[in-house]
Amino acid sequence: MKTIKHGIIGLGWFGEMHAKALSAVPNVELHSICTRTESKLKDMAGEFDVPNTYTDYHKMLADPELDSVSITTMWDQHKDPSLAALAAGKHVFLEKPMASTVEDCDAIVAAANASDAMFMVGHICRFNPRYAAAKAEIEAGKIGKIISMYARRNLPAWVGASVLDKIGPIIGDGVHDTDLMLWFSQSKIVSAYAQTVQVRDFANPDLGQVMYRLENGASCILESVWCLPDTTPFQIDERLEVIGTEGSISIHDTHPNFMIVDKDGSRCPDTTYWPEIHGQASGALRDELAYFANCVIKGEAPSVITPEESRAAVQACLAAEESARTGEVVKL
Repeated sequence: MKTIKHGIIGLGWFGEMHAKALSAVPNVELHSICTRTESKLKDMAGEFDVPNTYTDYHKMLADPELDSVSITTMWDQHKDPSLAALAAGKHVFLEKPMASTVEDCDAIVAAANASDAMFMVGHICRFNPRYAAAKAEIEAGKIGKIISMYARRNLPAWVGASVLDKIGPIIGDGVHDTDLMLWFSQSKIVSAYAQTVQVRDFANPDLGQVMYRLENGASCILESVWCLPDTTPFQIDERLEVIGTEGSISIHDTHPNFMIVDKDGSRCPDTTYWPEIHGQASGALRDELAYFANCVIKGEAPSVITPEESRAAVQACLAAEESARTGEVVKL
């Protein structure tokens, strides 16, 4: 089977997570990495045995050996490298959120649809086995017509502090549950109302709560609180409830599914998204990247999520943020 030569643009925390996950994906070679920080390049090239390093992604994309790239820059820096990579004929895996404006999303969607290259946005929750199982039950008609969905995705304060100057909780984490609600319902969001609370002195509020009305009449609520006590033993409190006319589905993907108590207290390591099993990266991120690589190898466009679906989640979250700013319901 063909080996894909893959690169990573952006080497923050999630760029490193991509490198770890990709190292566990068969038929993928981590060929190139790119960031402006030369010390970071040197460290990661050594850790993951990457032969090619760049501080300019345009030079990286000019390499004819490179097949595909992960774009893991900050969300407001997604458009330019995405367009450049697609123009260079590279297959693109773009991390969520797709972009920071609907206009940038439109430009990326248009470029992806005009290209022969494979393109996919990393909505990792679609590769969480519990959400995927829920989708299968819903598609099979097991709970009837969806009338209500409630989600929460809450984090300890120390996690929020690391990102709140860069992104807020509604688009930062609410985009996951917004996408899941759209995926499960196969409907559209027609209105958004949201409120936020500012607790600490960061550029963005510490928590957001959103209510969506769907075109099919369903009511959806999501919360994203990024200021749980720092003593919280888990990194995320992640839940989703779907209620239909004939049944319901409940997903609880956090404490206490795995807890360790030692002399320093209690902790609940991740067992879903990027756990290490037998010395190798595993979980939903690895599975997501393996799926993308397999699409590239087979020459088949990714079908788990389309560019338009990813754009819709961003549009809804940005509408919710506008609602929080204005205090008004925003129509989509």
